[in-house]
Amino acid sequence: MKSLKKQRRIQVIAVAAVALVVATGLIGYAMRDGINFFRAPSQIVAEPPEATEVFRLGGLVEEGTLRRGQGETVTFAVTDGGASIPVSFTGVLPDLFDENQGMIGTGRYINGVFQATEILAKHDEDYVPKEVVDALKEQGVYQAPGDS
Repeated sequence: MKSLKKQRRIQVIAVAAVALVVATGLIGYAMRDGINFFRAPSQIVAEPPEATEVFRLGGLVEEGTLRRGQGETVTFAVTDGGASIPVSFTGVLPDLFDENQGMIGTGRYINGVFQATEILAKHDEDYVPKEVVDALKEQGVYQAPGDS
């Protein structure tokens, strides 16, 4: 009688373990496109990502690089003080998007140009995205708002 209970318990534990592994695999598979890693321009120059990889690029819009083309296409460069990456974006930019301001873009790095599908900009005069602040601090060029 005890061996039957023990056998049932082992079967239940084995089924639960298999169900846990399958559930974890399905969650990972479902999230594979929803996870976008952040990279600073210096990281992209050091290790260029594959053209198929979607990631987030952040930094400051480099002064003098903002160019509006035909239609809704805009080109500019993003820098973290150590490197600069050219960016191309087709669409409507946020109202507060401007040179020397923090931004984060989502897209792919293709043939040396970051092809952005989404651009996020600051929302007040002191805001810079956390990832951008971290990257700028790493380069030693970050100045807190209000500092000269």
